[in-house]
Amino acid sequence: MKYIDLTHTFTDNMPVFPGDPKATLEQVAFIEKDTYNDHKITSIMHVGTHMDAPFHMVANGKYIDDIALDNCFGNGVLLDVRGKKVIDEAVLNDKEIAKDSIILLYTGFGEKYRTSDYFNDYPEITEGFAQKMVEIGIKIIGMDTLGPDHDQPWIAHTTFLKHEILILENLANLDQLLAINDFEVIALPAKFHTDAAPVRVVARIS
Repeated sequence: MKYIDLTHTFTDNMPVFPGDPKATLEQVAFIEKDTYNDHKITSIMHVGTHMDAPFHMVANGKYIDDIALDNCFGNGVLLDVRGKKVIDEAVLNDKEIAKDSIILLYTGFGEKYRTSDYFNDYPEITEGFAQKMVEIGIKIIGMDTLGPDHDQPWIAHTTFLKHEILILENLANLDQLLAINDFEVIALPAKFHTDAAPVRVVARIS
């Protein structure tokens, strides 16, 4: 069994969406002085590798802690969409995707993480692609970008979340899955009563 970590490490001064509050991680206790180590984190939920729950965009949607555990595991499908400005149904190329799959979009933008370029011109998902995922009945959509939309009216976000398709944002290391046909995705968010939460995402290869 092999595991590939698809999660960015949370450190001090994490990249945040332009205009969002700064995220910090600082050590506040030290063995030498306090007899133990401890850290303090200050962050909104949409920082680093995280999962959006329906409540993020749906008024009466589920919170992260309402998500059933079986929604956090599934067979993974990697779509190589590098070079695409727009991710639409054409990227499927007649690829067969089963119900309850977890779809990961490899755009290549993950390589720009922690640079200013990461926030500019990342690919957007069309409403048509999102609707196709709804029709198939996938569990999760994930990407190595800030998210499926650039701005309001958040069409892709809303399309996914109102149908309880969870969203993984800011994934890492998707290139390591390019040569792998069969893998399982495990995406377990922190159990917070919030609209989103940090998540550890792992691909498991038999």
